Amino acid sequence: MGTVNVLEKISFELKKLCKNPKNIKDYSKFHKDGKIHIGIATPLVRKVAFKNFKEVKNLEKKQIFSLCEKLLKINGSGYRDIAFDWAFRIRKQYQKEDYKIFESWLKNYVDTWGSCDDLCTHAFGEFICQFPEFLPQTKQWAKSSNKWFRRASAVVLIYSLRKGKYLKEAFSAAKILLQDKEDLAQKGYGWMLKEASNLHQKEVFDFVIKNRKLMPRTALRYAIEKLPEKLKIKARAKE
Repeated sequence: MGTVNVLEKISFELKKLCKNPKNIKDYSKFHKDGKIHIGIATPLVRKVAFKNFKEVKNLEKKQIFSLCEKLLKINGSGYRDIAFDWAFRIRKQYQKEDYKIFESWLKNYVDTWGSCDDLCTHAFGEFICQFPEFLPQTKQWAKSSNKWFRRASAVVLIYSLRKGKYLKEAFSAAKILLQDKEDLAQKGYGWMLKEASNLHQKEVFDFVIKNRKLMPRTALRYAIEKLPEKLKIKARAKE
């Protein structure tokens, strides 16, 4: 099957899924931006991604990335989800020069918390895990005027934190984002600290205790979610 036919097949399958109201989910409550966010249920999109990847998995990495780019240019969260899914599936082929591709996707195609997290906790997160020399760039994102870059500066480290890596860099990002006014950035670094606490409970607790007077309540609530209750009480205490 040619690459154009694969894209047409994906489009046909997604449109078919859209015809059944049972397949459509309203994700608006998760965004809190006043906009309507409706899309095909994620598990169904994943199935389409998996089935059609079989048609392209033997192509060169460059060709697969090109297909991902074409999917991203189509307006629709389902196409974007498939593009990010495919990019993650070829993670064993990543090379340093792929950074430019992933950062361009973050800049040009991420406009919701879901798309930010999907890209950063999978494909981009895996890339950063493989190539730590790009950590200084992700740290700079935390200072960006773009709220998605600021959220990404924390979320992109989650993949590595789950493997016990980059705790120092996580705290560094959290310090920059500490008093960020953007709710999505607060939740992003709070989530990052929560994931870090799975393997580094004491370190995360100490960080929270040291910075709790400056941390927004939202970020603090996320950060301590997995801590034992006695530590949560201490973290929430005013003094």
